[in-house]
Amino acid sequence: MATDPAELTHRAQAWLAEDPDPETRDELAKLIAAEDTDELAVRFAGTLQFGTAGLRGELGAGPMRMNRSVVIRAAAGLAAYLKAQGDGSGLVVIGYDARYKSADFARDTAAVMVGAGLRAAVLPRPLPTPVLAFAIRHLGAVAGVEVTASHNPPRDNGYKVYLGDGSQIVPPADGEIAAEIAAVRSLADVPRPETGWETLDETVLDAYLARTDAVLTPGSPRDTKVVYTPMHGVGRDTLVAAFARAGFPAPTVVAEQAEPDPDFPTVAFPNPEEPGAMDLAFATARDTAGVDIVIANDPDADRCAVAVPAAGTPDGWRMLRGDEVGALLAAHLVRKRAAGTFATTIVSSQLMSRIAAAASLPYEETLTGFKWLARVDGLRYAFEEALGYCVDPAGVRDKDGITAALLITELAAELKQSGRTLDGLLDDLALEHGLHATDQLSVRVEDLSLIADAMRRLREQPPTALAGLTVSRADDLTRGTETLPPTDGLRYYLSGSPAAGIEAARVVVRPSGTEPKLKCYLEVVVPVSSAEALPEARTTAVTALASVKRDLAEAAGI
Repeated sequence: MATDPAELTHRAQAWLAEDPDPETRDELAKLIAAEDTDELAVRFAGTLQFGTAGLRGELGAGPMRMNRSVVIRAAAGLAAYLKAQGDGSGLVVIGYDARYKSADFARDTAAVMVGAGLRAAVLPRPLPTPVLAFAIRHLGAVAGVEVTASHNPPRDNGYKVYLGDGSQIVPPADGEIAAEIAAVRSLADVPRPETGWETLDETVLDAYLARTDAVLTPGSPRDTKVVYTPMHGVGRDTLVAAFARAGFPAPTVVAEQAEPDPDFPTVAFPNPEEPGAMDLAFATARDTAGVDIVIANDPDADRCAVAVPAAGTPDGWRMLRGDEVGALLAAHLVRKRAAGTFATTIVSSQLMSRIAAAASLPYEETLTGFKWLARVDGLRYAFEEALGYCVDPAGVRDKDGITAALLITELAAELKQSGRTLDGLLDDLALEHGLHATDQLSVRVEDLSLIADAMRRLREQPPTALAGLTVSRADDLTRGTETLPPTDGLRYYLSGSPAAGIEAARVVVRPSGTEPKLKCYLEVVVPVSSAEALPEARTTAVTALASVKRDLAEAAGI
């Protein structure tokens, strides 16, 4: 990290001299003129690196921000990597969302690909990320790029890279692409013609929509009344079209959040998991007669949130956890006689392992992120607790909030026809497999060193017990395991306590790969003897989770 003021100024001026964007040029020129070395030191502390979901960061000037210079270098690095792999004349498909600069970044990427001798095709307009993931294999592309920051704050943008198998890059490809990016000496060395790429028409979207029908059972019930929010993102038109094709009633769209808006004016964070993000959806549901479920997509529509009626609560609705939706979809697919491997991540609930075992289906756990889940051999279904579900891996080898919405709506319709609910099915799963209750301790920081300090403290002074439950096994995941490559994470298995009514518990701690957060994933398993025992089991689980959270926060110093 450059800290000498003269060196910082020299690097900033060199960056400024080749920046193709007048907005970021003006921003950087003002920082240089003001001699704001503190801010320059942050902007030039290194370069953005591929995380859980590609490059992602705040918009602005400098190599530690998302901007046209960073994108051009990333595209040039990807092109060089593809050429080194023997794919120098292949097709690269590019999609983008409705965030600030997304269209610019997509156009720059297309220009770089054409300038490097590859072919490039850009989706016709801002569309859901799963449409891009589908288009890669549908069009026989050698790679794909999606410009999106998913559910991040308005000032962020990002850059997801897929290879020809339709899944996101993992090691060693990410490191090899990063090396090619670092080898770009100057933007003047990167040819960027004004034309030469193709802008795709609606045919690719039509093909994706035709594929969405494949997740449903022909002739299954479709009588589900849905309130839907795209959360100011790009999901609305695609989801509404998919619902119409499937024969579901048209969802009631939350009017205040219906149009794409990069400012996301009605939410603090455009993430259905964040407090308050679903308030307008719940208000619309309360004002609409006969609503069965509420569904939300995140802004690029690769994730799907579900809420169910909850009498006696302030909103009248309860958001299901991603783990709950994941288990519901797993149970639904088992009932539909799905064959193949069921998979989830190490931070997601272990309930699906029991569902798969009961159905004699293969089951696997991977590191966090669909870039890992998508690579599971024989994959039939995958989910992660962060509201991501892959229900049609033959079509989209990534999480897909559109097809997940269709499948959960079909399940709700089937249950409704027999006088049952999603909540009732969760009760049935608890009776059969034990109540798997999950929670999360998530700490957002301004200073990333606080996350490193917490991880170091846990490694140097590992907890021996949490909530009175003995830590029976502790895994430092930086070393990797027989089935997992190394990652920065800690995993604790806790012994059960018959006296406390706890069968087992587990905790996973890791820095977020997409946001400045330390994330701790908690799960307790409580045996349930009968339907009448469920309320007491839930109370036991809530109490245990709160105790685990308290003790873990103390152990980590957060």
